[in-house]
Amino acid sequence: MAKLTVKQRIQAVERYVNGHESMNEIAKDIGLTQRVISDWVRLYQENGREAFLKSYTNYSAEYKMSVLNYMNETGTSSIDTAAIFNISSPGMIRNWKKKYEIGGYDALVSKKKGRPSMKKDLTKTTKPVPAEGSVEELEARIKQLEMENAYLKKLNALVQMQEKLQTKSKRK
Repeated sequence: MAKLTVKQRIQAVERYVNGHESMNEIAKDIGLTQRVISDWVRLYQENGREAFLKSYTNYSAEYKMSVLNYMNETGTSSIDTAAIFNISSPGMIRNWKKKYEIGGYDALVSKKKGRPSMKKDLTKTTKPVPAEGSVEELEARIKQLEMENAYLKKLNALVQMQEKLQTKSKRK
């Protein structure tokens, strides 16, 4: 499928609207299907030239629900609904409908994409420093010394184990 500029799309639609050529002729000339030209014509008839100038938009869950409700109440197709609401793709509306049927309203809420930022939380609570000589401070100091002692004992055991392995390998 050919990638066309906004100007080329508008020209193709105006060729059809002005009655110069049929959709089939325009589609063959551009290298697209007649269906695409038909969708563009609907968009143009509903919203004018502005329908093609719109860039990517992030739709809210409320807006998605209102589009789906309109589609259900009026019985319009996803193609017509996309033209009425100036949504770039009717497939997007069908995806919203499928998501809603499977997961309900929560499935329509947009999720953040990409990796989370590396900013650190500045709201982290810090533990209050106990007063010097208090029971809490002394208990914290004892716990710290016990951890250091346990670490040194394990390190010593690993060193002794490694020395034993080296002497065994030397004997062979």
